[in-house]
This record gives sequence, C-alpha cells and structure tokens, in this order.
Amino acid sequence: MSTDVTKPPTEDLNPYHIGREQIDLALPYLDRMKHGLIEFLKTPIRTISVCFPVEMDDGTVKNFTGFRVLHSRVRGPGKGGIRYHPDVTVDEVRALAGWMTWKCALAGVPFGGAKGGIVCNTKEMSQGELRRVTRRFISDLGDSIGPNTDIPAPDLYTNAQTMAWIYDTYAIMHPGRNNLPVVTGKPLEIGGSLGRNEATARGCLFATQRALQLGVVEGLTSLENATVVVQGFGNAGSIAASLFREQGSRILAISDSSGGIFSADGLDIQAAIDFKRENGSVVGLPGTETITNAQLLVLKCDILIPAALENQICIDNAETINAKLVCEAANGPTTPAADQILCGKGIPVIPDILANSGGVTVSYFEWVQNIENQQWDEEHVNGKLERKMNKAVDAVIHRWKELKENPKSPEYWDSDRVPCMDMRTAALVVAIERVADVALDRGIWP
Repeated sequence: MSTDVTKPPTEDLNPYHIGREQIDLALPYLDRMKHGLIEFLKTPIRTISVCFPVEMDDGTVKNFTGFRVLHSRVRGPGKGGIRYHPDVTVDEVRALAGWMTWKCALAGVPFGGAKGGIVCNTKEMSQGELRRVTRRFISDLGDSIGPNTDIPAPDLYTNAQTMAWIYDTYAIMHPGRNNLPVVTGKPLEIGGSLGRNEATARGCLFATQRALQLGVVEGLTSLENATVVVQGFGNAGSIAASLFREQGSRILAISDSSGGIFSADGLDIQAAIDFKRENGSVVGLPGTETITNAQLLVLKCDILIPAALENQICIDNAETINAKLVCEAANGPTTPAADQILCGKGIPVIPDILANSGGVTVSYFEWVQNIENQQWDEEHVNGKLERKMNKAVDAVIHRWKELKENPKSPEYWDSDRVPCMDMRTAALVVAIERVADVALDRGIWP
C-alpha cells in the first residue's frame, strides 16, 4: 500500500539491503559464528526470473515478468507466498524470501524461506487474464517448485483461487501423483486447511496477547478495552481488526490504498468490510472521519498494526509514532532506523518474522494434512497455532530481556554507540542460531 509519507533520500529503503542490515545488527550477539556461514545464510541460494507473453481479453499480447527466489533449504523445502503487484522487484522478493527463512525457524516448522512475485496490477485484470498469467508463470517455473522442494502460498493480491490454479497447473504437468502439497492456501474443497485464511491475523492476535501477558507493555496486560489502529485493510488487516474487536479492543482507525477512516468511539468492522466490498474502499463509510495513511500511523493508540507494505514506518515518521506497541502483520513495514527510534522511545515492536508467522505455520499444517490425506477441524488447527505462537513469543521475549540485561560493549560495533536492543534483533538472534545449528549439524557438503 502506498502512503503519502515523504521518505528522505538518505535512508536506504531497498528491502534486500534492509534484510541484510538487520542480520548485521544481530551478528555481535551470535557467538562463534563463522563469517562464511553468515554470508551463506544472508544470500539466496537461487533466484529465477522469467518473462512470458499472455493474450489479454481484448486480443492484445502483454509481456509479464515474474520472480521466484529460494533463500534456504537448510531446515527443509522452501516455503513462501507469491504476490501480484505493479511494484514487485527482484530485491523485494529476495528480502521476503530471507524473512521467510527466519520466520519458519522461529515458528518451529521444517521449512526454509522462499518467495515469488509477478509484476502486474490485479485491479486492471479480469479473472481470465489472472488465470492465464498464473498458469503460464507456474509452467515456466517447472520443477523448480514441488511438494518437497519449494511450496508456494498466497500473498499480496493472490488468494485461494490463485492457489487452485497453481495446483491444477502443476498437477497437469505431474500426473499420477499426490500433488496437493505443492501449494498451500488452497480452497477447502481441494485440500485447503480450515483456519488458513485467518491464520496470519490470528497469529498476530496470539502473539500480541502473549506479549502483553509477559509484560511487554507496562500497564497493558490484555486486549480488553485496548485502542487499536490498523494500516491496511486487505486479508490480514481486515481479519486482524475483526479478531481484535472480538477480544474487546476498540478499533479507532483502519485504511486501504485510498486512505483511512477514524472514529473515536470505535469502528464497526463488519460494516467497514461490507462498505469496502460494495465501494472498493473504506473511505466514505458513514459516521467516520476521513484521514490519510500518514495521519493514521501517528494516531495515539495502545496498539498499531501495520498490515500493508514495506517501509511504512521510517526515519521521518518514527519520532511521531504514538502507540504503546507495534505489531507487524505486514512484512518489512519498519526500517532499521525507525526500529532504533522506536526502541529509544520505549515502543516495543513485535517483528514481522514473529508476529505474522501464523500464516506459514498453518500452511505447514495444510501441507501435513495433504501428505496424510486428512483434514483437521478448525478448533484443532487454531489450538495448534496458538501453542506454536506462544512458544515462539516466549523464546523471543526471553532472549530479548536477556540481551537487554547483558548488552554488548561498544567494541563490537563500528561506532561508539551501541544500538538499542529491539525485539527484532532478539528474534533474529534466535532464528539465525536455529538455522546455523542445523547447517552445522548437517555439515558443509561435500
């Protein structure tokens, strides 16, 4: 989601560079880590770029560019979504694939990180055009994806229907096999998992609840009567708003790519969902005040949930963030400079690789169900998800508190200033250690 926030030219907003910088900030806290191993863990092992023509509904032919990046297979097959967006770049996909590696490690699922994307504008395309683009992309990827090698899932502007096309295309190319585990996030009728559509938002809810129970925000121990602001009203954002409201929170503001709406008394989330379905945006919902995305991000609230795109909280607006807690439902919404500013202001950030790991966790559950030709009930799925999220949050917050109490001395850093210990760095320390331990246990081949 684009916002009207003006970002300074001095801040490097390339997501791949940001992902590598985040790892660099964690390195001083990783003992006995070989330099070559670190570089291996920072670098994708495979990047595929394809360009293909598709006949459009009006008879013209349009060329599309797509990417699939496999970051790591140390802990298992690659796992990661495919996004459709006009601003997709190979560096963005590389960054997202790396974040998926750390996300899977924190969630305790046996996958590595991967990601894909096609440069296109779904708002200007018909269902038939989207179907043809999807099928051609998957056919061009060929055997680079598979149930035991690299497993796609939904992401920005893709959904269960997109995953059904992916499954069908792959199954036609590989007849006579159980191909259901090749992709997750599918419709229930063809192997999807109950609870998968809500998993990213529900995981965000569980992570926030656990963090509050562990005392991350002084004076705020539950979501009852908490004030919440949600940037982004797609799948993750709209479901998160609904789930937080169900827990007794008051949703002050929400937004989409057209702008935001605010109500001091709290929004009716179902009314907002219905209004957007009918009008294409939440802006204009009766009884609400229209605001910009920039205004939304700096509203006074207990919990801010960025659920849009990368780099929404950056060096020029971080000082004005007025939340007590930030929980990242989106990938990469906060830059490293903003992390340090928020940390200095005493605003903890539950990082994306922890907060939104519910999606990949339930994708793993779907993969297991497909292999075993089973379908678990939703209560079972959500119960397993909550246990996974709680365990991950416990590990990260324990390490975060430990590192805050025992910071590294300035000699470990290039400058005299020791960076503020933020939760993202602690999460990366845990995740990198888990991946590195497996890499060392397996040994360097040959």
